[in-house]
Amino acid sequence: MTSKKKVALITGANKGLGKEIARQLGRQGITVLLGARDIAKGKAVADELQKEGIDAHGIQLDVTNPLDIQALPAIIESQWGGLDILVNNAGVSLEWANRDQPMPKPSEVPLETIRAVYETNFFAVIRLTQTLLPILRRSQAGRIVNHSSILGSLTVHSDPTNPVGDFKALAYNSSKTALNAFTVHLAYELKGSTLKVNSAHPGWVKTDLGTEAAPMEVVDGAKTAVWLATLPADGPSGGFFHNGKPLPW
Repeated sequence: MTSKKKVALITGANKGLGKEIARQLGRQGITVLLGARDIAKGKAVADELQKEGIDAHGIQLDVTNPLDIQALPAIIESQWGGLDILVNNAGVSLEWANRDQPMPKPSEVPLETIRAVYETNFFAVIRLTQTLLPILRRSQAGRIVNHSSILGSLTVHSDPTNPVGDFKALAYNSSKTALNAFTVHLAYELKGSTLKVNSAHPGWVKTDLGTEAAPMEVVDGAKTAVWLATLPADGPSGGFFHNGKPLPW
């Protein structure tokens, strides 16, 4: 890598948790690339962060668009010299898009809904990570963070005493379970290298997805991903964490 300054790419970074992760990483002196479907919004947030003294740049990235992903390695290497951190933050949940309607039962979730959620929350993560892995391998301390959710924990969902387990959103929850499986498998592949990959549960946070009913502020919800993105050499890999503590798969 030609650049001595660390470079991080955060997907879905034009608002919410992605924006705050970028802010917190940027405050540590890391160059942050704000992946956004709407490049105008991404650049607007980058301008905002630059006024805070952060080296931030908007970058065109619809994670469901293979062409956007294919273009990334050349763009990142030519403009920033490489990549050290990838935060797979972008995600969707379509089952509770209409909050006036009850959550559909698992036996009634349309297959099209499941496919659409998986396209963003799982398949896009794999495509993007596989595409960027060659340049991440050249980093002296590459870090991959997959933004998951406690709702992806099979242990929690199979525990009748755990109140979180009552929230059965088949498409979203199972997409995060699959994402956690990708974390485990990729960490196994990367064993013995300097690259680390982990899943992060941000908590129930006040975002468009979490709503204002959530107990956590965005600034606190971003902390787990930021911690995992900046792990020291002896830090964990292949784990699932919230606030520095491991979570059950």
